[in-house]
Amino acid sequence: MKSYQKLRTAHPAACRLEEEGAAPPPSGRGKLAPCWVGSGLLVAAVLLSTSTVWVLRQVSGGWLGPTPPPKCLLVPESQRFDCYPERRVVVTRELCESRGCCFIQRPLQAEGKQGVPWCFYPPDFPSYALESLNQTALGMVGVLVRREKAYYPRDIEKLRLDVEFETDTRLHIKITDAANPRYEVPLDVPRVTKRAENPIYSLNFSWDPFGVLLQRKATGAVLLNTTVAPLIFADQFLQISTSLPSKFLYGLGEHRDSFLHSLDWNTLTLWARDVSPTESFNLYGAHPFYLLMEEGGNAHGVFLLNSNAMEVALQPAPGLTWRTIGGVLDFYIFLGPDPNMVIQQYQQVIGFPAMPPIWALGFHLCRWGYGSSNETWQTVRAMRNYQIPQDAQWNDIDYMDGYRDFTLDSQKFTSLPSLVEDLHKHGQHYVMILDPGISSTSPHGSYWPFDEGLRRGLFLNTTKGQPLIGQVWPGFTAFPDFSNPDTHQWWLENLQNFHAHVPFDGLWIDMNEPSNFMDGSEDGCPPGELDSPPYTPAVLGDSLSAKTVCASAEQKASVHYNLHNLYGLMEAKATASTLVRIRGKRPFLISRSTFPSQGRYSGHWLGDNRSQWKDMYYSIPGLLSFSLFGIPLVGADICGFSGSASEELCTRWMQLGAFYPFSRNHNTQNEQAQDPTAFSPAARTAMKDVLLTRYSLLPFLYTLFHRAHLQGDTVARPLFFEFPRDVATWELDRQFLWGQSLLVTPVLEPGVDSVTGYIPQGTWYDFYTGSSLNSSGEMLKMSAPLEHLNLHVRGGSILPTQKPGTTTGVTRGSPLRLIAALSSHATAWGDLFWDDGESLDTFEKGNYSYVVFNVTQVGCAGEGRSGGPVAPGHLELMLCLLQNTFTSTVLHASAEATKVTVGTLSIFGVQKPPSKVLLNGQEKPFSYLDNQVLTVGDLGMSLSQGFSLQWL
Repeated sequence: MKSYQKLRTAHPAACRLEEEGAAPPPSGRGKLAPCWVGSGLLVAAVLLSTSTVWVLRQVSGGWLGPTPPPKCLLVPESQRFDCYPERRVVVTRELCESRGCCFIQRPLQAEGKQGVPWCFYPPDFPSYALESLNQTALGMVGVLVRREKAYYPRDIEKLRLDVEFETDTRLHIKITDAANPRYEVPLDVPRVTKRAENPIYSLNFSWDPFGVLLQRKATGAVLLNTTVAPLIFADQFLQISTSLPSKFLYGLGEHRDSFLHSLDWNTLTLWARDVSPTESFNLYGAHPFYLLMEEGGNAHGVFLLNSNAMEVALQPAPGLTWRTIGGVLDFYIFLGPDPNMVIQQYQQVIGFPAMPPIWALGFHLCRWGYGSSNETWQTVRAMRNYQIPQDAQWNDIDYMDGYRDFTLDSQKFTSLPSLVEDLHKHGQHYVMILDPGISSTSPHGSYWPFDEGLRRGLFLNTTKGQPLIGQVWPGFTAFPDFSNPDTHQWWLENLQNFHAHVPFDGLWIDMNEPSNFMDGSEDGCPPGELDSPPYTPAVLGDSLSAKTVCASAEQKASVHYNLHNLYGLMEAKATASTLVRIRGKRPFLISRSTFPSQGRYSGHWLGDNRSQWKDMYYSIPGLLSFSLFGIPLVGADICGFSGSASEELCTRWMQLGAFYPFSRNHNTQNEQAQDPTAFSPAARTAMKDVLLTRYSLLPFLYTLFHRAHLQGDTVARPLFFEFPRDVATWELDRQFLWGQSLLVTPVLEPGVDSVTGYIPQGTWYDFYTGSSLNSSGEMLKMSAPLEHLNLHVRGGSILPTQKPGTTTGVTRGSPLRLIAALSSHATAWGDLFWDDGESLDTFEKGNYSYVVFNVTQVGCAGEGRSGGPVAPGHLELMLCLLQNTFTSTVLHASAEATKVTVGTLSIFGVQKPPSKVLLNGQEKPFSYLDNQVLTVGDLGMSLSQGFSLQWL
């Protein structure tokens, strides 16, 4: 890593870094060099000063062709920012130098160096200058001017800079055209009314060339330094680069990758695309947000509020370049300082996730290819027969008539209404798939959804004003324009009509990138710079219209060029609203395509994965990434969608999938069944057992979702969120936590009966037995026979659990079992949120209960109130009762809590066998095991009543 340092000069005017609000430089001042450069440049300068070009050539790994100009040799490889990022172009010296850039051709055979750009910016490449900067009530406003055109058409010569110090931990920087309005993402974001008083960051500017320098006050760490490469702002090419303070960067979805991104010349493209998850491809959603861990354990995040096609280039400087082909540069920076707080601050901007209904957290079962409602019903009955937990049965597109939305195959699925009625009688739920493509080929008057959508003008149009026709499952289709509010009403009417026949409980919106089996439309796409822009990011298929609609398609809010990445979000918003209107309860909705703020309306599944071991591994980085993106209700298709899963793979995957926040087993047609009933008794039992474990933890999981909804906490959590100063956790993505307290270590490899996992420093307990494990922060090998998933409870936590049933409804009727896992100081804390599990806005309306659990240790040990010794007697006994005390404190109560009792309390880590246990002062029987687990049963306490329990 190159450390950046401020150059010292005998002429202060030659390198000047302006503090916020400082006066502009004198008019007519010559262009200044960037104030911040890599220390590697100084070494290069010394070499050049002695004309040792040969030495430099060897140090830099060699080049081909003529000796480059000295200014180009100054730039170390890791800090070469790409001047010619176009794909499918062989970059020549002539092409590169026509842009005014440096060209150093690398030998192709240089292993690991293929990503180093041959064409890169010289230190003096023209950029914008900060012409003026003035204070405002919320921050600053400035004007940026470019005096020399860059190399993309319609360069914007004058830009407006807006800076708002929104909170002490949030900074908002926006750069846009100073003269003409531009498309901006129609996302509701908070508007502040006063400037932050004590920000934990300092903001400085370089005037010429313009650059932003953002530092953390407490450590001096440079979080952003945009002087490393020129700012380019053309109509269809916007680019800004920055140095990074470390290589530990996460986010920037949706991609299939390790959780920690590689900075080794890695380009991540953001353009919603229907493609089976594959490394290096742009996938279903777009999330231009990253989290970065800094040296020492602090963290910050950066969000670019832009919905156009985009790529983010990472390089080992460490550095990052944002490239987008429309909109504005609208950045939010979140200063944390810990990673949990960064994600909370991000969600304060994009919105907190919706509270799911409790049944959404049960086990879901689906496949494409049941073939009929009767076959679907047989699977449900088999699950019941083996008493395997299941809350929701789903159907894929085979329930439809000719794959047309809002229709039912009247022959193969004629009993579907009866199946749904049966599910409801058993406390279960029904979810069906819905695609956005509306069949356009039915005879006029025979398919109301298309006829009425056409009459009202609700579909995406071509540039000629006619509905754009693509092709999806039903054949030729039109695409609803969800940016049009009138489309929401039409969507509602269609679903109301269908719900009257099949009373579904939730919806699964698929194919909403939107997917298209054609490129563009049945007529292709028209010529022009929307469908063929001056620069196309590195999208799969090399075209914006590859397997989707034309970028020139017209929508109510803007052109599809701007709105493409928002299509899934806009459909989710319309669908969630529709579910509320129809059912009057919390909506349950899962979407494939997503964008920031999606969590307010839907969850997400990770797409059409494969029945392979590596796919199971990649699901963990996937769910952790979506935890960063504010979409906690996330999971992968358990056992894989395509291909047939072996019994071993499916057993291991069911164990992992039981701890996805959204837990669904789903596979495709013409493959072996993979629901739990399809396997041997041993595998079936292992799958059943792990689902029962999940169901026992539902009170804990539901409380985590409440905290996500209330303040943006993550549910599935990377280990470094809880141990940010433990650098060993920063690269871990084969384990994860539920909240702060439960560590999940799955087996991800075939043919093994053990697993190696990292146990962070502290006291941990085996979830099943309560046996303790004290770790110094180390990798440990743990027994993992096929029927076992390793779960560990963190010392200092209290988990509310219940005796599991076969549905969430049955489970919620069981008494609570509280598990208190004592810390090394013999303390613990936990909480429980409880409501009716389905009504709208229960927290906002006060219709909930919230209970806090504590184990405290207040010293007495023969001390009086003054701290001096006292004679043994009643006073000492009274004070000592404060030790070893578990308390349940009801902070808010509702009628629902009166239906629930606390039946059992288990305390892990009780060092000595107690002589007695007192519940509210009354002695109670108890058991104590050699592994230091104290259990008190038959408590019979209502959840709505606080209580205390002491052991002496």
